[in-house]
Amino acid sequence: MDWKRLAQFALLGNSDSEQYAILLMRVSIGLFFAISGARKLFVASSRQTMCETLARAKVPFPNLMTYFVSSVEFVGGSMLAAGLLSSLASLALLVDMAVAILTTKLSAMPKGLSPLEWVDNLLYLPEALYVLIFFWMICSGPGKLSVDYWLACQLQK
Repeated sequence: MDWKRLAQFALLGNSDSEQYAILLMRVSIGLFFAISGARKLFVASSRQTMCETLARAKVPFPNLMTYFVSSVEFVGGSMLAAGLLSSLASLALLVDMAVAILTTKLSAMPKGLSPLEWVDNLLYLPEALYVLIFFWMICSGPGKLSVDYWLACQLQK
């Protein structure tokens, strides 16, 4: 057994597989948001639930914002899954999730938490994880297995 290679893998991972990990993450989270946004746009009960949530959070124009937010999720998620304008899509979805945290999630957190408990509760929110993933996607790029990569290669010719 090659202990040195095993130790390097344990310490550094396998950069040869990185593109597949980026692809899996980008497509998975993109499909999640595309499907979620589509349900809110095209399924009346989901659209109504979204509108009620926005109204409870005192978001102005909840009917209009339901369509806007759902469209951002549907279009942004679809673009991310395809790897088309991935950084822009990630930024739009990051803002969407940050607003969700600020308008609905923070007010639902228990009161009187210590700072450590508050951070623990914040990081437990799926929306907080999505913000981190989108930030990572913006920084890492969509990977070689994306429309963006193909377009960038065409621009260099």
